[in-house]
Amino acid sequence: MKSKPLFAVSSLLAASIILFFVLSISSLASAQQTQSNISRGSSLTPTKTSSWLSKSGLYAFGFYQRGNGYSVGVTLAGIPKKTVVWTANRDVPPVSGNATLLLTDTDGRLILQTAQDQDTYIADIQQTASYASMLDKGNFVLYNSDGGIIWQSFTHPTFTLLPTQILPAPNDLSSSLFETDQSTGIFFLRMQRDRNLVLYPIGNPVPEYSYWQSETYDMGDKGSLNLDLDGRLYILNATGFTSKNLTSRVFRRRGTIFMLKIDWDGLLRLYSHDLSNSSRWSILCNNTNDGCAPRGLCGFNMFCVSSDQKPGCRCLPGFAEVNQGNRTSGCERNFAAES
Repeated sequence: MKSKPLFAVSSLLAASIILFFVLSISSLASAQQTQSNISRGSSLTPTKTSSWLSKSGLYAFGFYQRGNGYSVGVTLAGIPKKTVVWTANRDVPPVSGNATLLLTDTDGRLILQTAQDQDTYIADIQQTASYASMLDKGNFVLYNSDGGIIWQSFTHPTFTLLPTQILPAPNDLSSSLFETDQSTGIFFLRMQRDRNLVLYPIGNPVPEYSYWQSETYDMGDKGSLNLDLDGRLYILNATGFTSKNLTSRVFRRRGTIFMLKIDWDGLLRLYSHDLSNSSRWSILCNNTNDGCAPRGLCGFNMFCVSSDQKPGCRCLPGFAEVNQGNRTSGCERNFAAES
């Protein structure tokens, strides 16, 4: 069954349903720790204690497998198939198994240390962090001594939007390079200052290159994209009123978690996951059913063919892929041209 495109129903006003779930963590790997607050001096390694879990065990912050190495991010750990929902320094190559993630004992900075003695900051903070916490809503937070938030992953989005998370103008969500590689891809979703939500190819944030927009540009400025716990996706104006609903209905499903994601193929999809009996994500709706709508999906001398929303890039007759399996590398002539 095909998922429905995102569309607005301006008259739809529904209250958010607060979902409460407690998951057993007895089946989770022993290489994880469950704790509310993470004190200074705490550390993680990819092969031993690899992550800090949220109180319910649903989310985890720490190392996750990426290719032959490891990266740092937030994962949905309380489901059968772990899902990366946020990643730090996404364009930095993966590290080896002897790396260490440390919340320093002196100034509470979150640092990734490698064997080459190269320290990388995960969070850019202007104050000393007293402790950290992986929250049950998927937000990793650093606090000062008064309990005030000085840094949080929710305000540095990468490719997903989680329930209660806000994408204020002017901020972006950027696609991943591939489904299994969270490096920055070639598409992005921008919440513009004019309150228009627009999908662009990387490097071309101008109207003529956009391939989808919410058409809310004439409604004022300083808007924000919001995703509620009940799956409602909508744009708010500066005064907190709904400018436009982007979903046709509210998905009132107890024990279900939602996620908005700009996928590697440039499509914006709203996913749901049943925490009680599902082992996979379901697509509720997306911005279009045309998998070839994103501009620049295929490289030079290629054309796009869409099948059940899944795009495929093929070479023009007489051409072959430059790098097999890499659609962005394009195609080159595979015959000898006479002068």
